[in-house]
Amino acid sequence: MTKEEILNKVQEIVSEQLDVDAADIVLTADIKEDLEADSLDVFEIMNELEDELDIQLEADESIKTIQDVVDHVAKQLEAND
Repeated sequence: MTKEEILNKVQEIVSEQLDVDAADIVLTADIKEDLEADSLDVFEIMNELEDELDIQLEADESIKTIQDVVDHVAKQLEAND
C-alpha cells in the first residue's frame, strides 16, 4: 500500500469520524488543533484504521498530524510484510 493510498484511507476515516470535509484533511493538519478532535476521536480513528487495514497500531503520543498517522500506519504495514 502506497503512502497516497494510506492517506486516502486516513482521509476517509477521519472525515467520517470528525464530520469534516476530506479536502481539509491535509498532511500538515494537526488532528486536535486544526480538525478539533479530542483524545477519544483519535483513539477511535486509530481503532478504525486497525480494523480496516488488519494491523496493530501502538499508542503513540507523538502522533499530532495527519502525516504522523500516515507514517505510523506505513511503518506498521511494512512490519507486517
